[in-house]
Amino acid sequence: MGQIALEGMEFFAFHGFYDEEQKIGNKYGVDLYIQTDLHAAAASDNLDETVNYEKLYKVVLHEMGSPARLLEHLGHRIIEGVYQEFPFVQQVKVSVSKFNPPLGGICHKAKVTLEKNKA
Repeated sequence: MGQIALEGMEFFAFHGFYDEEQKIGNKYGVDLYIQTDLHAAAASDNLDETVNYEKLYKVVLHEMGSPARLLEHLGHRIIEGVYQEFPFVQQVKVSVSKFNPPLGGICHKAKVTLEKNKA
């Protein structure tokens, strides 16, 4: 077993509970952690035997392009997208952050983290 991580991904997207947030947009961050068997790829040096980082990024990019009201829902969609693209993955953990959330005061970011093990 091993871990693949894409950390510090940043997007400008149109998520948020309030309609105004979905109109003006905001900056978001995503950290993604994948648990899977990396031994075959480590031995063979063959990209087809592991999770392709570019395809993984495109899963996140796709979900970031479709508005969501809640960060929890967005994280759920990212996890499901990873499992759809890479059914052999054993575990997915994702953190989604909204920078400068509209809370009426200073807050650098609001963040949710979701984790799902393959059933």
